[in-house]
Amino acid sequence: MPVNLKLLLSDKFTGDNLLQQSITLLHVKDPLFKRMGASRLARFAVDDERRMKVVEMGGAQEILNVLEGAKDDKTRKEALKALVALAKSDKAAGFLDKAGAYAIVASTPNSPEYAEIEACKTSLLKTFDQLKS
Repeated sequence: MPVNLKLLLSDKFTGDNLLQQSITLLHVKDPLFKRMGASRLARFAVDDERRMKVVEMGGAQEILNVLEGAKDDKTRKEALKALVALAKSDKAAGFLDKAGAYAIVASTPNSPEYAEIEACKTSLLKTFDQLKS
């Protein structure tokens, strides 16, 4: 990665701006943009601070909305992967659970094409069950 790009990406404002752009993509009608937004948020959520930033900026709720309304397996897969990335933080997982994620994830259909969907669902439901115990 060129040095200038590293400096640009390390800037806090730019990070917030990129995060907001990713969340905005979740609102676009085209599922491709929803997948891109979810994928970008999953890649952003590398530590608890960033995971909570996604939650605070409304990204977690928007990912749940995308998952609930998804009409294709590719979009479901990206939304679930983003939720798995966020749920690695106990606080973010708690928010997701309170926002109704358990029911949304449990009602997401499995896919014959993407085994990853079932794996993500299992991981998330296990995480939410552990929060309750």
